[in-house]
Amino acid sequence: MEITWNNKEPIYLQLRDRLVALIMDGVFLEGDALPSVRQIAGEQRINPITVSKAFQILVDEELVEKKRGLGMYVVKGAKEKLAKLERQKFLTEEWPQIASRIERLGLELDELPGLAALDKSEADGDEA
Repeated sequence: MEITWNNKEPIYLQLRDRLVALIMDGVFLEGDALPSVRQIAGEQRINPITVSKAFQILVDEELVEKKRGLGMYVVKGAKEKLAKLERQKFLTEEWPQIASRIERLGLELDELPGLAALDKSEADGDEA
């Protein structure tokens, strides 16, 4: 697991976000075991308590469950739940900042890579 740490957020939140991304990307599927606290701590050279804190957030969010003596496992429906949570987070927290920056820079839709192509394909679909 490759993680590039930043100084903006606590490491346990960055680790939680990385694990969420791996679940959403299908690296960890429903029923899959996550790497152990000891394994992640060793690979990332971080305190095991930090890893445990990230895992506890995932448990609190009902995305993983602890199976006594076996480890942490991705629960059924975790990917769908995450998609809903992450969409909502993007729309309420991240998009307003992006939209504000687009407006501040005076950018037009056709200047935004990806969006212009999406807009064109939607227009082509409407004509058919």
